[in-house]
Amino acid sequence: MNKIFISSDHAGFKLKQSIIKYLSNNNMNYQDLGPYTKSRVDYPDYAHKVAKKVKINKNNMGILICGSGTGMNIVANKYKNIRAAQCFNLKSTKLSRLHNDANIITLGSRLLSTKNALDYVKAFINTKFEGGRHSKRIKKI
Repeated sequence: MNKIFISSDHAGFKLKQSIIKYLSNNNMNYQDLGPYTKSRVDYPDYAHKVAKKVKINKNNMGILICGSGTGMNIVANKYKNIRAAQCFNLKSTKLSRLHNDANIITLGSRLLSTKNALDYVKAFINTKFEGGRHSKRIKKI
C-alpha cells in the first residue's frame, strides 16, 4: 500500500476523526482530504477528491464516510479502476478485498459503531487480493 486517502461529509466527520487517530497511532501513510470541520458539506465533493487520488496509483487506498455509506459509494464507483465497497461487517469487508480487489471502503457513520468501523478499516487495509480466478473477473469490470 502506498497511501490512504480519507474523507467524509459532515455526518461522517466524527467517525473520520476516530479513523484518523487509528491511522496516525499505527504510523500509516495517510492524507485527510477534508472536511476539516463539522459544517454541512456535500458528500460528492469529498468522494471525488478521494477517488481521484486513489486512481492515480494502484497501490493507493481510500476511506470514505457519510451517514449511510451509500452516497460516497455511488460517486466513487463512477471512476475507472475504482472499486469502492460499502462494508457492513467483517465478512463483507474481507471479501471486498479478497475477491473484488476493492481499493476504497465506504462506511455509514449512522449505521456502524466506532469499534466496528475501526475493525472494518483494519481488515480492509490488512486483507490482500487473492488474484487467480478473481483477476479475470476484475478485468471484466
